[in-house]
Amino acid sequence: MALVLYGVPNCDTVKKARAWLAEHSVPHQFHDFKKQGVPSDRLDAWIREVGWERLLNRKGTTWRKLDAAAQDSARDAAGAKSLMIEHPSVIKRPVVEWSGQTTVGFDAAQWALLAGR
Repeated sequence: MALVLYGVPNCDTVKKARAWLAEHSVPHQFHDFKKQGVPSDRLDAWIREVGWERLLNRKGTTWRKLDAAAQDSARDAAGAKSLMIEHPSVIKRPVVEWSGQTTVGFDAAQWALLAGR
């Protein structure tokens, strides 16, 4: 099964990640958070595997535009999950499901090891 890359197409990091995968001929599926939403069951799995703190992007524009009450709601896994479903752009991107492992963000060296390149 091909790996799945989750994100939004206009994100610079997602563009870089998709280009890397294409350049290294790594078959993958792209799941667009904007068009397809955030799959709740996958989000639960990511939270278990990498932690909600790693998934929640507190440095991005979307986070900065949220009001204080919305930001404060993300103080635990349940609150962060609700916020990520409502505002997919607060998820650090890309999230990639490799065979047996999930990564968050783009790291070419790590990806080369995971892809066997």
